[in-house]
Parts: sequence; structure tokens; C-alpha cells
Amino acid sequence: MNLRFVEAFYWVASLKSISRAADKLFLTQSAMSSRISTLEDELGVLLLDRRDKQFKLTTAGARFLVYAQKLLELQREVKAEMGSGAPLAVSMRIGAIESVLHSWLIPWLEKLRKDQPGLALELTVETTPLLIEQVQRGTLDLVFAVLPASADGVRNHALPPMEMAFVGHPALHKKRKYRLDELAEMELLTFQKGSQPHVTLLDLFRQHQMEPKRVHAISSISAMVQLVQGGFGVASLPRVAVQRLTGFASLKLLSCDARLQALPIHASYRTDPSSQAVEALVKSAIAFVQGTSNAPKRASKGIP
Repeated sequence: MNLRFVEAFYWVASLKSISRAADKLFLTQSAMSSRISTLEDELGVLLLDRRDKQFKLTTAGARFLVYAQKLLELQREVKAEMGSGAPLAVSMRIGAIESVLHSWLIPWLEKLRKDQPGLALELTVETTPLLIEQVQRGTLDLVFAVLPASADGVRNHALPPMEMAFVGHPALHKKRKYRLDELAEMELLTFQKGSQPHVTLLDLFRQHQMEPKRVHAISSISAMVQLVQGGFGVASLPRVAVQRLTGFASLKLLSCDARLQALPIHASYRTDPSSQAVEALVKSAIAFVQGTSNAPKRASKGIP
């Protein structure tokens, strides 16, 4: 039995789509269909119910899916036991929200590249809803987003949340500490409407019976930074991102008598019985973020 055909069936069943499984394995749809048909001929049963447009496994297909996962896990164990120990070339499709990109993603990827020189990377930066959809569909292997993904075969790990802070221009915001009612009178910038930072910012003012003068929804951290530099207003951004950006941007973290809610971060990924590569990446990311969170804060101009 050709294990590549078994792998093809596993991903078709897991992703509930021949086309998505073909994309996952970098095959054409015709090649994927051919592998499934050959496997069905060898087993003497139909694995996919092709009578309906909606994807469905046959009873035999559902039973064989259990064996397919076991076969692929056994293959992985054999390779690990009998292999030379040399690092393998791994292709990984990773997605992240902008807050992660501007905080710790790039330093982590740089470290990852040193630890795993055979890693081939595809990086996507998108909003949480789009990232969740893509990992559910199997077009991304691992995503870092505000919310966890929910789907068969998808696992989630919570990472340390990101501390959020108000950020202004040092030449315009010189007070040592601001009251929330003072910030309410300023032009405020945060992420797109409906996002966690946008919702929690509005909730913060409501909890203190205040209504901010104006809140601008900006989907790009780079755009928010440029607007702050231009004196447009005060932004709510991840503290770590601001600390990284102060090397080339005029930014100042503003001390306030009210604290913004931290930004939760979740790693969501699809399990792969034939490889533990994605699990290794998740462990690496968690260790890196925890190490960064526990590291002593560097003194930077404008950062309390």
C-alpha cells in the first residue's frame, strides 16, 4: 500500500475537500483524485460518497480514516527511529495578525531559521477572521491570532497575552501621566471595528462613564504609527511593538490612570500524523514568547 495515497486520503477526509487537500500537498486535483481512486481499487471499497455534491465519507471511508492516521503516525515513528538525525527540509505556511508581526514574530523567525536551516516559509499577515478561516480550510498550517480556531483536526494553544498601551508623539504629549478623561478629548486610533482592541477600548471608556471624542479605526500598525508621528492623535498599540518601533519612529508610551485590556494571542494549527514539524514550531514560539516576556525591559527613549 502506497503511503502517499494514504496521506492523500487522510487530508481529503480531514479538510473535507479534494481541492483543499491538493493545495495542502502541492498536487493537482486530478492527481489527488487519481490517488484516491487507486487506493479505493486496492482496498476494494469506495472511500468517498460521490453521489452528492456535499462532501461525505462512506462507512468504509470513515473506518479507513482511523487506520490511515495510525499508518501515518507509524511511518513518522519509523522515520524518527531509523533516520540519520539530519535536519529535514520543511515547508511551513504561517499566518499572523499585525500585532504579532510587529512584536515578536520576526525575531522568532530569525531564531527559527538558525535552528532549522531547512525551513521553507510562506508568511501571511491578515486579520483574525481570515486567518482562522484559512487554518480551518487547510491553506495555512499555523496561525497566530486573537481568537482560537474551531474545526476537526485543529488544535489551539494560548500564548502570553500582549500588554496594550496608549502611544503618542513625545513632542506633543509631555505629561508624566494622563487621566482617562484627558485622553477621551483626544483623537484616538485603534484597530478595525469589531476587533478586540477596538471593542475593549470603547468598553474601557464606558466602564468609566465616558464617551471618547472620536475613535478612528485603522487596520495597519504602520499607518497608525505614521499618523501618531504626524500628530494626528493617540494610538492604542501593543507595548512590545512600540518598543521595537522606537528605533526609527518618534513614539512615546503614555502613562494613564486606567489600564487597557491585554491582547490575547492563540496559536492554532492542524495536526499532521505524518510529521511533528508544526508541533515543534508551536513549542518554539511559546518558549520564545515566554522568554521575551520574562526578559528585562530595555531602557529606551520615551518608554517608561
